[in-house]
Amino acid sequence: MMRLVIQSALALFLTLGMLPALAQRHSESGARARGQGAYQAEVTVRSQSENERNGGFARALSQVLANMSGDRNPGARPGMSEELRRAREYVEGYDYRQDEGRSASGAPTFSTTMVVRFHPDKVDELVRMVGLPVWPSPRPKPVLWLAIDDGSGPRLVGLQQNNAARSILDRARARGYALGLPAGNAAEQAMAGAIWRGDTAAVARTSRAYAPPMQLLGKLYRAGNGWRADWIFVDDGKVLARTSSNDGDARRAMAAGADMVANALIRKYARATAPASPPGDFTLTIGGVKDAHDYLRLIGWLEGHALVGSVVPVSAGDNALVLRLHLKTGLAGFTRALGRDGVLVQAEGEDKTQFVLR
Repeated sequence: MMRLVIQSALALFLTLGMLPALAQRHSESGARARGQGAYQAEVTVRSQSENERNGGFARALSQVLANMSGDRNPGARPGMSEELRRAREYVEGYDYRQDEGRSASGAPTFSTTMVVRFHPDKVDELVRMVGLPVWPSPRPKPVLWLAIDDGSGPRLVGLQQNNAARSILDRARARGYALGLPAGNAAEQAMAGAIWRGDTAAVARTSRAYAPPMQLLGKLYRAGNGWRADWIFVDDGKVLARTSSNDGDARRAMAAGADMVANALIRKYARATAPASPPGDFTLTIGGVKDAHDYLRLIGWLEGHALVGSVVPVSAGDNALVLRLHLKTGLAGFTRALGRDGVLVQAEGEDKTQFVLR
């Protein structure tokens, strides 16, 4: 009876995915709106209202920046939270898609996905401004060698069983890369035992038919009241990472393997870039400061500005104030933000350190 219950649970698990897998040397097609490419992202929204849409734009831009750089939390960088709040200014277009799936209990679920396309030039400018590291494209596509044991022995997940691996395939795409599945022929099906033993050499030999020479070995099995997944990531015969993940939901336990691979690839391939507007201390002259009210308004605004680290008055006179400011995104980044804040405006002329209080 217990084996029948486990096998029934696995059968349900295998039907959870709703779309074809991205197999090695296999492309995805279809007319449904889908985020593809470095400057596009998909986010789930509760409605199509403006407030929900603007929040979705911010999450989508954060996802694009994370995928481009490998930084799991780009919004924590100086000045980035302000840019995420203005994410709609980076949007080139968007569409909605209605998705249907199934919960762990088998009940149907429905959700709305917003597919957002961003202006590449604007995003690239933002990346340069804050100095995000860049994970260059094209990116390698490791082969996923996954075996699942439902109680009747490990079985390989090949292309025909791609829905069983949907959560890890989707998680990889969310991290900015793709995983491929083996075709699942008889010789490859025999690799289930090697995967279970952690025999990376045997799997690598069988995987020679695919490129690149990268393999993610994973075994998923019952552990107590939940699931456990053990992972080994191999690049050209060298083990780059190992980890294990436990969860009551098999899909979440499986998805953790994609994060391990993403982190290993980022460590190997991401390249740091110097910010186009490096932080530093700058002496600025601000005109239009006519009285104590203007002075207090200016100082209060600067001290509360996310891009300003410190404010030191230097001198005052002739309706102008000279200040020493520490600017977290440099002078160019600070000036860029002024066009939206409406408190200061850069004065005309070649001296970029002259500003006027509005």
